[in-house]
Amino acid sequence: MHTMWKGTISFGLVNIPVKMHAATENKDVKLRQLHKECQSPVKYEKMCPVCDREIKNEEIVKAYEYAKNKFVVLDEDDLKALQKEQEDKAVEIVDFVKLEEIDPIYFERSYFLSPNEGGSKAYGLLRSALEDTGKIGIAKMIIRSKEQLAVIRVYQNTLVVETIHYPDEVRSVQDVPNVPEKVETVKKELDTAKMLIDQLTTEFDPEKYKDEYRTALLELIEEKKNQDQTTTAKDKPAPDAATNLMDALQASLDRAKKEKPKPKQPAKRKTKTTTAKKKKTAT
Repeated sequence: MHTMWKGTISFGLVNIPVKMHAATENKDVKLRQLHKECQSPVKYEKMCPVCDREIKNEEIVKAYEYAKNKFVVLDEDDLKALQKEQEDKAVEIVDFVKLEEIDPIYFERSYFLSPNEGGSKAYGLLRSALEDTGKIGIAKMIIRSKEQLAVIRVYQNTLVVETIHYPDEVRSVQDVPNVPEKVETVKKELDTAKMLIDQLTTEFDPEKYKDEYRTALLELIEEKKNQDQTTTAKDKPAPDAATNLMDALQASLDRAKKEKPKPKQPAKRKTKTTTAKKKKTAT
């Protein structure tokens, strides 16, 4: 299992060197987008709308948009220094609470923790203490350059980190439209609904639930593949030297036309006829 983070978790004077591993994986079937005409994968380029050209990663800087089209540019060295400062701190458990006190809306992602070298004894100590007290730890840690609020708990004899949202990341239910304050219900209908819930109540068995859409999609893909209903993307034709030269010449010509200053118009010479007309008009 791939190690995605190494660090130290501490509570009180106990320090536990640990490794962190992703506990879940996305099983979604990823579909590519092809150009219908030639069946080639569609490219997404990073374009600058002002310079009207594709830009490379080294030409990109990070910035915060504090108002419409107004930015504070953040230097990469400053960001790295800030990140290093936070990563060097040990992950400290600051509180212990009961799991049922946290609403599931706060939970985000799960990670397994395993002891690093010399950490088995302290790892076992924390695991036993959490199991015996029925508590979970609340901690702060840096994951992928972001400070995360997290809980540390026991799952099937393994310590697990569950990242959770900060309170200001959970939207207010007051903003949800059209939620009725109170609805009068008929007692008979309510009793029937409760009876239906009782009949469908069972113990939670995660193996019981399957992603039927994903299964059907994979079966469809396999069926089409077996029936040779496949396609191969065409290679991009390489322009020959003559084409490259012609393109370069044309581009140079276009640029020269844009950059060439317009010739000044010569001043009109005054003729005897024009002078005579002006004198006649004046009189």
